Amino acid sequence: MKGDPEQRAIQLGEYIAAHRTTVRAAAAVFGCSKSTVHKDLTQRLRYVNFSLYQQARGVLEENKRERHIRGGMAT
Repeated sequence: MKGDPEQRAIQLGEYIAAHRTTVRAAAAVFGCSKSTVHKDLTQRLRYVNFSLYQQARGVLEENKRERHIRGGMAT
């Protein structure tokens, strides 16, 4: 997904907050890498839209707390 990085960060933040999805799933939907999604959500979004940043950050923290459970379920 090319274009304005700030606009992409807003779109990713809205998607993550609305669907409560993982970074990997958002990257697949938007056609970019996981590192791009993570950088947009943790660095760029903070300065563009702070309230959306807080919502997306909450989802990322929730996913981080649950990742060991998801890994166990996959095996």
